[in-house]
Amino acid sequence: MSKAKLCVPAIRFLRSCRIGWCFPSDTLPRFEIQGFLIRSVPAVGGIRVSMSYYNWFCSDYWVSGRTFCCKPEEGHCNRCWSCGSVVCSDVFLFCDLCRSIQPVDLSVDYFQIFGLEKGYYIKVDGLEGKYKDWQKKLHPDLVHSKSEKEQTYAAEQSARVIDAYHILSKPLLRALYLLQLEGIQVDEEKTVSDPELLTEIMEIREAVDEAESPEKLNQIKSQIQQKFKAWSNAFGDAINIRDFESAKTSIQRMTYYERATEEILKKL
Repeated sequence: MSKAKLCVPAIRFLRSCRIGWCFPSDTLPRFEIQGFLIRSVPAVGGIRVSMSYYNWFCSDYWVSGRTFCCKPEEGHCNRCWSCGSVVCSDVFLFCDLCRSIQPVDLSVDYFQIFGLEKGYYIKVDGLEGKYKDWQKKLHPDLVHSKSEKEQTYAAEQSARVIDAYHILSKPLLRALYLLQLEGIQVDEEKTVSDPELLTEIMEIREAVDEAESPEKLNQIKSQIQQKFKAWSNAFGDAINIRDFESAKTSIQRMTYYERATEEILKKL
């Protein structure tokens, strides 16, 4: 087996080799290192990296006819299109090393963008802060002097973060998005056929039309919001046990209560 000569472009694996990563024991001797230093300690079945030098990052290179790149066994690894650094993270929107905005990865969902576990019950209080942090890195105005490619990436990433923030911060939109992630589309314009719901909708509309003061409208709004919350909790329970039919029923109720609230707000 011939040694693989690692010149500067190809030796960019050093700093991306995190302490504790293991490699086959016959890997290190195959490389002719020119001007670089690796200190390692033996580990069972391979080489365990204990220290690496120089701020270079991994690029694929050939070893005995096979592509080798130092990546961990777990995690989703991405390579910066600008500097070539390898980042092993589920979310890679921005390269902290060269400060380049990355292309959109549609496999990353909105919950991951904000560092949240996928679920209906989330803490929305911290969303705005995280949203502002992302926009400080991704806003298109920050890259107006950079390449057209990066300006496009900035516009796409910024728009996606805005969309993610808008959807995750609204219970109804968050519920719809969770079903979308499960491959389930809900027709919000579907005609209501539930007699009980139809009757309730008519009663709400009549009460709103007959309300003669802001106090009365606010009282009706408060009652509607309580109903919305009850069906919101019903959705959360249904999605947790993957009862998608009940989840869709809850969304239908939530949709009408939200629309009723919007109508009241127009009259206030």
